[in-house]
Amino acid sequence: MTLSLPALSQETVWIIIGFAGQALFFGRFFVQWLATEKAKRSVIPNAFWYFSIGGGLTLLAYALYRQDPVFILGQSTGLLIYLRNLYFIRKNGKPAEAA
Repeated sequence: MTLSLPALSQETVWIIIGFAGQALFFGRFFVQWLATEKAKRSVIPNAFWYFSIGGGLTLLAYALYRQDPVFILGQSTGLLIYLRNLYFIRKNGKPAEAA
C-alpha cells in the first residue's frame, strides 16, 4: 500500500515560497533580539545578515513570479545592502554594534 500526497498547484508552491521568505525575515529579527537581550545592549550578529540574504533571495523569487515591480525593486535593493554589510564584516573582521 502506498500513500500518495495530493499534487500542489504552481500557485500553492509559490505561496509556500513567499511564506518561507517571510519566515527567514522573521528569523533575522529573532536572532537580533536574542543577541541584544543576551548582551543587554543593541547588537546585530552576522546571522542577521545571512537571514536577510536568504529572505531577500526567496522573496525576490516570489516577487519575480508575481511580476510585481515594486516588490522586485525593494528586494533587489535590499540584497545589495545586505551583501555590502557582509563584505564590510569580513573585511573588518567583526560586525559593528548598533549605537
